[in-house]
Amino acid sequence: MLSNLDHNISSSTVESRPLEPSPAPALEPRPPTSSDEDFFSSTSIASSSSSEDIQTNHSSPPLPPAAPPPPPPQIPISWPASGAISREWVNELMNAFEWASRAVPPQEFPSLLPVEVFDRLILSASKILHKEKNCVSIEGEELGRVSKVVVVGDLHGQLHDVLFLLKDAGYPGEDRIFVFNGDYVDRGAWGLETFLLLLAWKVILPHRVFLLRGNHESKYCTSVYGFEKEVSCKYGDKGKHVYRKCLGCFEGLPLASIIAGRVYTAHGGIFRSIPSTPSKRYKGKKNRKVIVDPNSNALSLGSFEELSKARRSVLDPPWEGQNLIPGDVLWSDPSMDPGLSPNKERGIGLLWGPDCTEEFLKKFDLKLIIRSHEGPDAREKRPGLGQMNEGYTIDHVVDSGKLITVFSAPDYPQFQATDERYRNKGAYIVLEPPDFDTPVFHTFDAITPRPVVNPYYDYEDVIDSDEELDMASMVPAT
Repeated sequence: MLSNLDHNISSSTVESRPLEPSPAPALEPRPPTSSDEDFFSSTSIASSSSSEDIQTNHSSPPLPPAAPPPPPPQIPISWPASGAISREWVNELMNAFEWASRAVPPQEFPSLLPVEVFDRLILSASKILHKEKNCVSIEGEELGRVSKVVVVGDLHGQLHDVLFLLKDAGYPGEDRIFVFNGDYVDRGAWGLETFLLLLAWKVILPHRVFLLRGNHESKYCTSVYGFEKEVSCKYGDKGKHVYRKCLGCFEGLPLASIIAGRVYTAHGGIFRSIPSTPSKRYKGKKNRKVIVDPNSNALSLGSFEELSKARRSVLDPPWEGQNLIPGDVLWSDPSMDPGLSPNKERGIGLLWGPDCTEEFLKKFDLKLIIRSHEGPDAREKRPGLGQMNEGYTIDHVVDSGKLITVFSAPDYPQFQATDERYRNKGAYIVLEPPDFDTPVFHTFDAITPRPVVNPYYDYEDVIDSDEELDMASMVPAT
């Protein structure tokens, strides 16, 4: 049954070896402010997958030099006089954010990144993002000189793990494309820095860095899980302005990507078709009025044409009405039960079974679906699906290919009310030429110890996963 699958997307297990990153100044670790332990405290561990059709490389952060380096030279960060940021500017931004996470109180963040510089960066990125299609296509000349495509899952404001991931995978460059599956903010203490850092990479390499939207890039989630309060704390009386600009940028983030015509990536997953029926054609009218019936009992998979026409510029994707596709793409989950059904646990999006994965892959001549959206807390409540201990799971294996979930925030969530932490690994996926449809999994441990900070949300009372949402608070934008 799987002979065709094995031929197309299987790869042998190899011993883990260091990656060769693109040339970039190494991040300079800073001395911790709240612990005598080293910032990079884990020893290197190499492991191989026991599966015969997966390649897994495991990375752990290296130990730092004994002597702490001086603080970054360019504080506050200024916008270049030329009007355009460069790779060197982004490197300075990474170093400055890492240093400030240990040395600068959150309320003094404008002394690091003045609001005027924030405005220039968010505007530059928003102009690029809003011009991109709902589903970005990465193919042709964009892949011609590329040695790998890196697919990244949820990050959730865990800045130090993001910095390690970028270094471990090799920084974005002309020979290396990054696709991020969303959820840059919330829960972690450095959502703003994480989001702005990735926007900076997008600005300097718009055809090598692709930032998709996650369900947490919304007004509702950021008001519940900490990002709104984080921004308010860091920018004070300018916080509402900064938060509003971030929300506007969220609206411009594409929903999905197609890599080399073989791989579909999105935060949540696949989406429904919106059934429509033509109404009576009125005299003198060239076009028929179309009435959409989102409450139709017969759910079926949608098309990429429908995805391309969906209205993504909404702060909170609706769970009812005519514009359901964005909510499906951002909130849906796989299931081991066959069929396509409403996602009653979350109250928005869909649940889909292996038969739907097969239908979707076959219909669009794809080999892989790579989605994110579920961390160890969510998977703990999903019987029948793999746990997120290693940062990824292979959820469906069907004749046409595979469905994979990748989660890139290790030891998640940063603030945990449980007695025992999940201590999950993070992971990212590397796709290599010529077909870019053979996943190579790279796992890594969390950077420890993290700087001691206060959470920006009541993590003891708020639900641990995105389930049981207060849907009444998610009022669709008009």
